Amino acid sequence: MGIGIRIENLRKVYDAPPPMAGGGAGFSFAAVRPASKEKSPRKFELVALDGVSFEIRAGEVFGLLGPNGAGKSTTIGVLTTRTQPTSGRAFIGEYDVWRQQVQAKRLIGVVPQRPNLDFALTAREILTFHGAYFGQGARVRARRADELLEKFKLTDRATHMVRTFSGGMMQRLSIARAMMHDPEVLFLDEPSAGLDPQTRLLLWEIVRDYNRLGKTIVLTTHYMDEADTLCDRLAIIDHGRIISQGTPAELKATIPGGYLLRLRFDRVTEELLVDLKKLPGVTEVRSADQAFVDVYADRGGPLIGPIVNTAQAAGFELRDVHIAEPSLETLFLHHTGRSLRD
Repeated sequence: MGIGIRIENLRKVYDAPPPMAGGGAGFSFAAVRPASKEKSPRKFELVALDGVSFEIRAGEVFGLLGPNGAGKSTTIGVLTTRTQPTSGRAFIGEYDVWRQQVQAKRLIGVVPQRPNLDFALTAREILTFHGAYFGQGARVRARRADELLEKFKLTDRATHMVRTFSGGMMQRLSIARAMMHDPEVLFLDEPSAGLDPQTRLLLWEIVRDYNRLGKTIVLTTHYMDEADTLCDRLAIIDHGRIISQGTPAELKATIPGGYLLRLRFDRVTEELLVDLKKLPGVTEVRSADQAFVDVYADRGGPLIGPIVNTAQAAGFELRDVHIAEPSLETLFLHHTGRSLRD
């Protein structure tokens, strides 16, 4: 049947800088004013999640997409009992994650952003110890370890100390360890970060195979191609809030006109924006500063000529053009003006 996930109005506010926050990029800060006029230290407040709600269906691959610091890892942290929410509730199947932690943990496997393997153990020992922790018998965990070492192309390194592994090998072993006890829900937090293209493709195939067994998979990423290829549905998160969710096709269909033309001029005025908006096929024109203009339209290259003519007639110089076809990246740019990798 598979296991689903439900999140209800999840909020997480840090009153001290969280570990590896990187300066809080992507989070919103607020200083709480003292009640009296007397000077007092300003209270630190970092809003990592701000009323996040969504459901993940049993047996689907669900993606959380967004830039670094958007709230993806905090959401995963709450669902995997590593981060206690300030308010709201989260459920793995029928279990409230923070009220029934033991039951919830038995259902999940977790791959963190950075490998946290024991360097004093071999690859096979890491897998068999993990299986023992979850109550697997000696024969079962030995067989399961051999199967996963083969699947992840690590059989020839099974007896080697993990400290001798490359970053990609450590990541593969981390995923194998998370799958060792055959969890119903697999959490992958930025699993492709730093991997070479060949290893990424291997990972994608393993994720698909595991999902075919009816397992639910939750994936955080800022790689658009990864989300588009693997995810049945996804949510785009920024500044701790869900800004859009649906299937990749549904989300891309919401982009005005589909194509995004990012234009750089010598200068930008309201007159130029009005003239560009009048061009055939243009559905929306935006400008975030004095040089760049985003034009959403139903075509890409064929619109360059009319844009150049319009700019020259009004006395403006077009200096650079970038055309993006409908994608999750253009969707994110439309909603936030930022890149998914910012």
